Amino acid sequence: MLAILLLAAGRSSRMGDRDKLMEAVDGAPLLRTMVKRAQTTGAPVFVVLPPDRPDRAAALDGLPLTPVQAHDAHLGMAHSLRAGVAALPVSATAAMILPADMPDITADDLATMRTAQSKTPTAILRATSSEGKPGHPVVFPSALFPDLLTLSGDSGARAVLAANKDQIIPVPLPANHALTDLDTPTDWARWRASRTDDIPT
Repeated sequence: MLAILLLAAGRSSRMGDRDKLMEAVDGAPLLRTMVKRAQTTGAPVFVVLPPDRPDRAAALDGLPLTPVQAHDAHLGMAHSLRAGVAALPVSATAAMILPADMPDITADDLATMRTAQSKTPTAILRATSSEGKPGHPVVFPSALFPDLLTLSGDSGARAVLAANKDQIIPVPLPANHALTDLDTPTDWARWRASRTDDIPT
């Protein structure tokens, strides 16, 4: 079973008094929109949340998902990742790691990743831009879960990727979908200004 692990425990510290995961995208907070896109794949969704942002949890009201508390999320992304992996059931044969702050990742993109995983279930699958630049999401097989549980700091899963680079299969997604993350109000303003009306949800 493939599980989708949505990382939503970051501090959003570069947004000033705004929370990037609460920015409106397709008529809802980004976090809710990303969860709904993930749920279209049919895979179970686990959402890693910080203990001190009740508004993020409230934004998910009514959605079928498993919330995961990352009490040490302030120590870096790897700690959120560890909390999420630790919460996965034993039936999970792979985990798709998806940062929640990537609004260009569509439901079709996630379906592409899931299809690729079904064809190569023991590989690491890494989404790339259309030109081949590595990004997110990344799918890890369960054989690497123990390695993910040893991570620390703010470098995410880079160490695991580096140690297993021969197992990585790139999965191209359209344009820069796999690269777009928005960390500042300026990023958001630029993205909104460039967005067309026909981006699928």
